[in-house]
Amino acid sequence: MYPLIEIKTIPIEIEMKTTNAKLEYTRGIAEMEVSRDNGGLSIKSRPIRVNIDTFEARNSLSPTLARSIQQQAERGVQSAYEATATYAQQGQLLLKTKIGQELVSQFGADAQTKDVMTNVGIDFLPKGGANISWDLGEMNIRYEMDKLNFDWKFGTGDYQFTPGDIQISVTQRPDVVIKYVGGLIYVPPSADPNHESIDVKA
Repeated sequence: MYPLIEIKTIPIEIEMKTTNAKLEYTRGIAEMEVSRDNGGLSIKSRPIRVNIDTFEARNSLSPTLARSIQQQAERGVQSAYEATATYAQQGQLLLKTKIGQELVSQFGADAQTKDVMTNVGIDFLPKGGANISWDLGEMNIRYEMDKLNFDWKFGTGDYQFTPGDIQISVTQRPDVVIKYVGGLIYVPPSADPNHESIDVKA
């Protein structure tokens, strides 16, 4: 006698995938910008300046009408002063004259010594020289070097967190397999070609 049924069980099959948690840090990028400011050279020069005033020299040679009138007036006043002084001196001599003293020759001698000997009509022209003045020269030099400007930009770091994960999947469902392993069953049993009858008389 042998079993006619074979029972087979298939267990459940589960697949589990896990992802670990991770923390990622991205480093910031530093940037540098360089700009240039151009310098320059500036030179400012002012040469010496000479000022020549020839007004007095020109007036002594060819005076203007107003200056000529002024000069004549000054000469007239000077002549009046000299004449007054001469007459006063001669008056003093006349007041002090003694009897028998001869004054005409003395007046003539005084006239020759004062007027004739000194006033000979010679004059030097121009009487006044040129008035010369000057302003000193000046030179200013300004030099400015080029400038480099550095601008740093630092990027902040970035943290990125990835949480853990668990994935569960069923790859095989549980099952029960029942298999009949016996032979054919004939009804009636005598229909089985391999049937052997049982002798009940013996």
